[in-house]
Amino acid sequence: MEIYIDNRSKGDLSGEMIGMIEETVNKAIEVEGFKLDFEVSISIVDEEEIKNLNNTYRNKDSITDVLSFPMYEDDDLEPVLLGDIIICMQRAAEQAGSYGHGLEREMCYLTAHGMLHLLGYDHMGSEEKTEMRSKEKKIMEKLNLQR
Repeated sequence: MEIYIDNRSKGDLSGEMIGMIEETVNKAIEVEGFKLDFEVSISIVDEEEIKNLNNTYRNKDSITDVLSFPMYEDDDLEPVLLGDIIICMQRAAEQAGSYGHGLEREMCYLTAHGMLHLLGYDHMGSEEKTEMRSKEKKIMEKLNLQR
């Protein structure tokens, strides 16, 4: 297992927060029962970068909190390249304040959300959304970061 974390934001990414993000990746893998060796890349970016990525890849000219770029294909190659997660630190901080919890919890939630996208989940339809939210809740409970 390899988890690559790149902080390109202006915010400080403490060793504790890096550890919490890595733990979130591991809990998502555990909840999903994923047994293969894997690699995932997580980039922490500023609002300008995530807005540009959102515009380029989703044709949405707006800032968002998290983007996921799945790469996993069911083949025999290991380690499996699950994909990339891009998190906007400023948006995470704003949302943490709005929801009344800490930045660490919000960063873990966005990591869990992104991991589930990399593992094939989506939330376009109501059934898909319910299933994905249930998985997010399980991950957050395993981290002892439930609401």
